[in-house]
Amino acid sequence: MRVTYGVAAIVLAAGVLTACGSDDGPEKSVDAFLSGWRSGNLDAVGFINPGGQKIPAADVVTEIKALSGALATTPPALTRTGEPSVTEDIATSTVNVDWTLPGGAHWTYPTTVRLNKSSDDKWQVIWEPKVVQEKLTQGDEFAIERETSDRAPILDAAGKAIVESRPVVVVGIEPGRVVGMEQLVKDLDKILKSAQVDVDLADLPARAAAADPTHFVDVVTLRKEVYLKVRDRLQALPGTRYRDENRYLAPTREFARALLGTVDPVQKEDIDNNPGKYVVGDVVGHGGLQERYDDQLRGGSGQIVKIVRKSGEGTEKTTEEVAEVFRAEPKPGAPLKTTLDPKIQRAADNALRGTGKPAALVAVRVHDGTVAAVANTGDVNLAFDASVPPGSTFKMVSALALLDKGAVTLDTKVNCPKNATVDGRSYKNSHDMALGNVPFRVDFARSCNTAFIGLAPKLGDDGLATAGRALGLEGKWSLGIDAFSGKVSTGGSATERASASFGQGTTVVSPLAMAAATAGVARGQWQQPTILTEPAPAEKAAPGPELNAGSVEAVRTMMREVVTEGTGSALKDVPGEPVYGKTGTAEFDNNPANTHAWWVGWQGDIAFAVFVEKGGDSGKSSVPVAERFLRGLA
Repeated sequence: MRVTYGVAAIVLAAGVLTACGSDDGPEKSVDAFLSGWRSGNLDAVGFINPGGQKIPAADVVTEIKALSGALATTPPALTRTGEPSVTEDIATSTVNVDWTLPGGAHWTYPTTVRLNKSSDDKWQVIWEPKVVQEKLTQGDEFAIERETSDRAPILDAAGKAIVESRPVVVVGIEPGRVVGMEQLVKDLDKILKSAQVDVDLADLPARAAAADPTHFVDVVTLRKEVYLKVRDRLQALPGTRYRDENRYLAPTREFARALLGTVDPVQKEDIDNNPGKYVVGDVVGHGGLQERYDDQLRGGSGQIVKIVRKSGEGTEKTTEEVAEVFRAEPKPGAPLKTTLDPKIQRAADNALRGTGKPAALVAVRVHDGTVAAVANTGDVNLAFDASVPPGSTFKMVSALALLDKGAVTLDTKVNCPKNATVDGRSYKNSHDMALGNVPFRVDFARSCNTAFIGLAPKLGDDGLATAGRALGLEGKWSLGIDAFSGKVSTGGSATERASASFGQGTTVVSPLAMAAATAGVARGQWQQPTILTEPAPAEKAAPGPELNAGSVEAVRTMMREVVTEGTGSALKDVPGEPVYGKTGTAEFDNNPANTHAWWVGWQGDIAFAVFVEKGGDSGKSSVPVAERFLRGLA
């Protein structure tokens, strides 16, 4: 893509120079000229044309500005090379000219400044356009074309492009041809929604009214395949117009959108915040990996400097290209390789569709911690960034801590009353459940809060934190993109310890943190999750300690029983290998009716976490998401 800069006005600071005396050599006149060229004040320099006639310094300033054209606002760095060569009354000095072009490239070349010694022994610069550049003549000016390279793709784990240039159709209207704006808005809304495209058209009438009647007013940009589904219905609407373009897109709109980010036409805010970096017509990454790695993906722009000559007046004015004097080739962008698996990602995206609430699903490979899918229902990456209580999914960590301390075994009888009171605070189980004195494995499978509250004192001050850190929580991760590794409750009051035992209190996590912890339980050792392999992040966290074999095997047994006999029984007939997991309902304020819904678990080599914000009963929200995901992998 090439963007041509127009001629810009120059803002020059005035400088004050001392006039050259009769005993001054030509080098002082050259230096005064170079200083004045940059500052815009040449009053200290005498000028003549090649014919010997004097020229006002102000005229030279004006002509330099005109000749500089698109470079007028950025005068070059100028350096005299050596001493002038003098032959009788003529001196010649070589000058190095260094222009900094938009985007940072440098155009450097030598030029020659000639001087004549006047009758009063003063050295005068012989002014002509080629002093600025040898091919310039009067009436010429510099123009710049900016040449961008193709944006590099974001790749999946197999090295295939996820985000690449794909065809789209920009749907718009020509205001002067619209017959009934109100009806058109209704028809557009109906047609677009039939294609699962939801666009706010409330401001379309106002934008159309403010536009020229013959202009193209954007309505929506559709992927080509989506447009083709509704093409005939759209084209039947009076006043609609269409424009074919290409945009950098993932395979579907939902595909890891919050993680990947988007690539869009540059906005005014981008240009204002990055002077000289972007121009109108560029595309820029917004959000996620596209924004974080925008410089790598977009590469470096190329620059072409041309000499052009303008002639004519008004509408008859034309621009003729005289010569190309400099070219810096664009630098190709470098791809970004992720660990995403398209099949698993599509299953995750499809599983979240229709939840009607902010939700996230992140899947991690058990054997090495690589992230296979990152799905979110919106543009916020809750999967990595959420900082929320884990609820009863954290019983996986609490149980591991209790087993490590020898406080329980699978068959230790632990009472599960309907209610429990700690320092005056009352707790109860979901659905007012009471199991009585039952084996610990039953308490876990049925997710009994009061049983864990009764065991909380046995965790000690740091039992939870120790087990959580062994599973990577609170760790310093290096993923190449921001992610919250969690914060585990330590010590505190009796009520804090009671709450923390079943994932409440001050413990907060992200879905990624819980998916990685779950993979650690499945594997027997935590591995830092990885989302990028090229460039690989520096200082990846070391693997966690090997988990106590007896303790972790007991936790696996209980997580299987959650599916076969407990709160995750909806997953017991999912095709494929056995499913292990833990449900969770997490209060996030002082109203017990306000709860997030969770699921963590694994099947085969895929560990995953599901989080539904304000999802309520996990059996009605997060578990169905987990089921859709696993069936999508079958």
